Amino acid sequence: MNPAKVVREKVRVLTDLPNIGPAAARDYERLGYASPEQLRGVDPLQLYHALCLATSTRHDPCMLDTFMSVADFLDGAEPAPWWHYTAQRKERYGQL
Repeated sequence: MNPAKVVREKVRVLTDLPNIGPAAARDYERLGYASPEQLRGVDPLQLYHALCLATSTRHDPCMLDTFMSVADFLDGAEPAPWWHYTAQRKERYGQL
């Protein structure tokens, strides 16, 4: 979903989260998460590695940016596009 259209009080399903469309929601579900509430406190890097393992595919690091954007939003930050997290990801985790 477009971050600008996210209304925190209306977040009920995974696709209500910023930057999460149907494909990313299926990725979360593949990892065992069915609702936004279940994602609170989950480490984005662990999610990224778990997704790569579950799919036997090295996903583009932008998926980690997306996971970071959701974690930040669930921690109370304003919704932001996933690409706002690219520099933070590179600084925190280096090149994946």
